[in-house]
Amino acid sequence: MSRAAETVEGMTITDEDCLPETLGFNEQFEAAAASRPARGQAPSAATLALLRRNRLGGDTPPVRLPHGQDRVVEGAVKVRVFVPDQVDGVYLHIHGGGWAFGSADGQDERLWRLAEQTRLAVVSVDYRLAPEHPFPAGPDDCEAAARWLVKHAAAEFGTDRLLIGGESAGAHLSVVTLLRLRDRHGITGAFRAAHLLFGPYDLSMTPSQRRFGPRQLLSNTDTLRGGYELFTPGMGEEQRRSPEVSPLFADLAGLPPARIVVGTEDPLLDDSLFLAARWQAAGAPVQLGVVAGAMHGFTLFPLTITERELRRERGFLASA
Repeated sequence: MSRAAETVEGMTITDEDCLPETLGFNEQFEAAAASRPARGQAPSAATLALLRRNRLGGDTPPVRLPHGQDRVVEGAVKVRVFVPDQVDGVYLHIHGGGWAFGSADGQDERLWRLAEQTRLAVVSVDYRLAPEHPFPAGPDDCEAAARWLVKHAAAEFGTDRLLIGGESAGAHLSVVTLLRLRDRHGITGAFRAAHLLFGPYDLSMTPSQRRFGPRQLLSNTDTLRGGYELFTPGMGEEQRRSPEVSPLFADLAGLPPARIVVGTEDPLLDDSLFLAARWQAAGAPVQLGVVAGAMHGFTLFPLTITERELRRERGFLASA
């Protein structure tokens, strides 16, 4: 475990009792890698189209539920909205997918379940994707959706209790959005908590990203590097260290309490450990959860650790 983890109060390594199941699934996933489309450093148009058509981590299209409503908000940003019978807050959700695939309607079942069980209206941002729309298009869309909620949540949903979060690239975009609200618009405190699942926060690559190598789990060193090149074309390593691109290098003062989660078999392990330490040092409470044996994107798969983690996520968001 990294020394960074030792500096974060409240860090817990969870689900060690599930290690045989979790590691067994990882082995099966790696063994099936040959039958999955190779993303590589420059995925073909056909590979991108396939990844965008199918649900994240799977080989079938996602299920669209009638509970979801597609809307367009200020700035011509598309969002997908889930509103339960009782609304006690609004969760701005930002999906993952390496900034190049994924969609707001890619996990309707999970988001509707979250909305019902937490009494939160869920607003998922359908931000523009690279490579057609590289940085800063995706962050611009997330910023616009967040500003719309700050201005209109009370009128639209009957509450101004706002939360934000996402998975992988969506976790990165969640932090970038909070920083943009603070730095560009002087908005702090509007979002009361952030929930960040296995995000990349240093696009110049942390040690765990560089060391992970070619293991054929959901993400590895090459696929991460390739995603950064799609999202920030023409940028060198030093340019990707800009706080606007890599929030690990930003001043994190004034950000809300956060729950940061990552697995021990994720190339982005260091990103979460380092971000949690810096977040806490900036003065905000942090819960850091490190899931034993979990690979990147583990919540996409039918595992015991997935059900446990989604329960913990719902508990955090309901009480934040």
